[in-house]
Amino acid sequence: MSIFDRSRGPSPDALSARLNTYPSQPFRAVPEPPPAEESEPEYADETLTGEEMNPPFAYEPPRPDAFEPAATPLAQMAQPVTATGMFAAQAPTTATKFYPQRPESIEDTGLPRASVIDLIVRTLYQSTELMGATIAERIALPFPVVSPLLEGLRHDQEVEVKSQRGIGDAGYVYGITDKGARHARDSMERLTYTGPAPVPLSQYIESVMAQSVRNVVVTQENIRQAFADLIINDDILDMVGPAVNSGSSMFLFGYPGNGKTSIAERITKLMGDDIYVPHAVEVDGALITVFDAINHAPVEEVGPDGQPVRPSWDARWVKIERPVVMVGGELTMASLDLLYNDVGKYYEAPLQMKANGGMFLIDDFGRQMVRPTELLNRWIVPLEKRVDFLNLVTGKKLSIPFEQLIVFSTNLDPGDLVDDAFLRRIKFKINVVDPDEDQFRAIFKFMCNRRNVPFDENAFRYMIDTYYVPRDRPLRMCHPRDIIDQIIAIAKYKMVPATMTQSLMDRACDTYFVSISSK
Repeated sequence: MSIFDRSRGPSPDALSARLNTYPSQPFRAVPEPPPAEESEPEYADETLTGEEMNPPFAYEPPRPDAFEPAATPLAQMAQPVTATGMFAAQAPTTATKFYPQRPESIEDTGLPRASVIDLIVRTLYQSTELMGATIAERIALPFPVVSPLLEGLRHDQEVEVKSQRGIGDAGYVYGITDKGARHARDSMERLTYTGPAPVPLSQYIESVMAQSVRNVVVTQENIRQAFADLIINDDILDMVGPAVNSGSSMFLFGYPGNGKTSIAERITKLMGDDIYVPHAVEVDGALITVFDAINHAPVEEVGPDGQPVRPSWDARWVKIERPVVMVGGELTMASLDLLYNDVGKYYEAPLQMKANGGMFLIDDFGRQMVRPTELLNRWIVPLEKRVDFLNLVTGKKLSIPFEQLIVFSTNLDPGDLVDDAFLRRIKFKINVVDPDEDQFRAIFKFMCNRRNVPFDENAFRYMIDTYYVPRDRPLRMCHPRDIIDQIIAIAKYKMVPATMTQSLMDRACDTYFVSISSK
């Protein structure tokens, strides 16, 4: 039954009381997408003859002196890591104590009364007519907080009641008058933003410090669960775990295709519980939008029965998973400072501000459009002081907490990118090296199992002795997955089963590896 239904149900006084506690923002349940299911590839009729029947692979390994010995691998700081599939990590413990209480008065919001009035007027101006409860919903404040402001605007003849769709002031339909329209246009000369009301900068800083990633506690047990699907040496885990606990910085380096991104992805599962971020922050009349639907993943609030319920906290805040902001070669210096919207006359938070409370991953470091030294100089102070300084167009400088785990990942030689002064500020450096043959074989077996391709040891030895040893080609973690996918694609084209025959193996390797000198 609608709460505005007059024909039956509770008395008008009871309905009015319920209206005065009208929720400030309705919950919108987002259904979780069903998990992807892997299906076995379908091929044409397998009753073929001759070579296409894929007879058992027959291969005799060459004599030890058939090839020159492979080049000695680089000195290894740690054992390699091997990606083997999906994972589910147990969440580590945290000590988050921040909870945004729902405001009960305009004073509780921490905002100037005039700025909230301006937001109401701009909201109504863009919609012509709105119900009182809808206005409260759009600016993410409880109706009891908004109601006195609407009454004041009515007294000043800036808004008027057009009709009524329910009991009490929340059911009034408000329209803007000519005087209110002038007020709205004057306000929009300074700021055109409409949406959830901001929170004061002081509250945002308090939330960041209370929800710091340094509160995350990772242990040997939960880090092994997070990396359970990787063939990884304990030495790497013993470096990754303390790095997450430090909530400071990490440098992942090594040859391409060896799992640096896989390590970073699993680190995100060690970031702990959910946190709260505001839709926007207000500072000296300026507004900075913080919540980003691309980089922030909202968390549904569910009841004991597992059904979605309306959130009970201040609706100006969004409950999200600890953020993971990932950037690559598209990173520019401009994205690391406040982005001013000339039309809306408000700011968008930079990437590192959106990453507060989580992880900021700079992938392919050294391949950005700006020089590495410029980026490094930008991070010197935040890494040292855990404070970042941002500039408004007015010249005012803001001090924002830098509470995040920042991860640099690169395929280039760190010695060519950074100097000792910067490396000193990176607390943990992890070299992700090439796998040995046993690890390479384990990855190949796993990928064959996942792709429904029978593993053949003789075919594997043929590939190693033909395409790796004589050409001094290093083993990479990504090769098994890519070669198996090549085999499947070629088998589909030839309308034969995907198996590790010499013919399919040769075609896959010839089209995967680049070797101009051998042509």
